[in-house]
Amino acid sequence: MKTQIFSEAISKRNQIKFLYGLDEVVLEPYYITRDKRGKKVIYGRVTNSSEIKKFEYGLIANIKVFSNRRFSPRINMIS
Repeated sequence: MKTQIFSEAISKRNQIKFLYGLDEVVLEPYYITRDKRGKKVIYGRVTNSSEIKKFEYGLIANIKVFSNRRFSPRINMIS
């Protein structure tokens, strides 16, 4: 279920909000993968930050998609 929600938000470039442990996070989601330990994670830019962060699926709860908030990815492309 989380993958479907995140994938749709990534493809439509919608911001998402969720609880990560005890913290509330508003994220511009970029991609989903597995880390070195095989755990599913999502990468994205936290609002009001220029840093790309990784979030483990197991710690994510109460996901909300902001269908009215769109973003443009800020990942630098090397040419």
